[in-house]
Amino acid sequence: MKWPLGLLLGAIAISCAALGGGPAYAQGVTKTQILIGQSGPLTGSNKDLGVDIRNGALAYFQKVNESGGIYGRKIDLLTLDDGNDRKRAAADTVTLVEEKDVLALFGYASATLSVPSLPTAEKYKVPFIGPFTGATVMRKLNPYVFNVRASYNDELEKMVDYYTTTGMKTFAVLNYDDPVGRENLQAVETALAKRGLKPVAVGSVKRNQTDIKDAVARVVKAAPDVVIATTLYRTTADFIKQAKKAGSAAQFASTSFVGASALADSLGAEGRGVVVTQVVPPFTDASLPIVREYQAAIEKELGKKEYSYTSLEAYIGAKVLGEAIRRAGPNLSRASLLKALNAMQDVDVGGYFIDFSPSNHNGSKFVELTAISTHGRFSY
Repeated sequence: MKWPLGLLLGAIAISCAALGGGPAYAQGVTKTQILIGQSGPLTGSNKDLGVDIRNGALAYFQKVNESGGIYGRKIDLLTLDDGNDRKRAAADTVTLVEEKDVLALFGYASATLSVPSLPTAEKYKVPFIGPFTGATVMRKLNPYVFNVRASYNDELEKMVDYYTTTGMKTFAVLNYDDPVGRENLQAVETALAKRGLKPVAVGSVKRNQTDIKDAVARVVKAAPDVVIATTLYRTTADFIKQAKKAGSAAQFASTSFVGASALADSLGAEGRGVVVTQVVPPFTDASLPIVREYQAAIEKELGKKEYSYTSLEAYIGAKVLGEAIRRAGPNLSRASLLKALNAMQDVDVGGYFIDFSPSNHNGSKFVELTAISTHGRFSY
């Protein structure tokens, strides 16, 4: 996916307008504006994922702004590019909170980028909404973190259940060799152990590793029925292509973290039949109000019908944030926003339900299995 020059310049102008001129922000709020902060990979190997997340959020915020905003305030999203680097994400968060004084943080692209940013959010009691991750480390109850999506444990349990009920017995795993990657591996192992199974091979790679031939060889040699990938789209696509070239006849499956549309684009014709779990409804299912709303908003934002699961998830997350801002009332602050989020129990945002409470900040357990079909489309 290319970042349109006009949109990029427009987004920079919006961000600059939010930071220069006019009254100073007090916790990201003035009489006319609300400033939300985000760090994400807008450049580098995973830029498609970061841009997709940002596009989905911008589509919702622009829709709100065109209708007059919330209590007369328009929402501005300030995104700093971390290049998918955890140290840069942590530094970005310090900038967003200490220098830009944002109201809330939104939509970081992974647990790897989110976890290093938590100390700053906690120090300043900043709400952190909709991180793009289902990692366990981000789902432990934290007074400031609100997850909109299901967990990787939910996804991997459903995936393993599906394959074992179809008679498949041997599983291999592709994961990142870091704390979150090992959590994902453990989740697969737990789901398999419930059924008296364990992985026949594990291919562990570094997060930015490009030479993955050893991991491919290890997995292909074990001849598994299924390979479960818990890595981002570039690593996953490279692995699948190399494994198929090496003669693997395995069924390949991935969690939603991969970035489904980006994976389909990267694989091309070789993606047919690859299974991807999804934590939001099909972006083509216009029978759902949230999908119809998203389609219209993203088309207006991008100037074309370029839909994806990632931007839909970001749109839903932004709408949850917008609803919480609305419920917080005209006297908006970090404290009032946190109070509103904690009271969002069984909220329907258009056919997708969110359920938060003071003791539960994991808003959804929705998981669906999809498969890449022809021309990068998905079947259900």
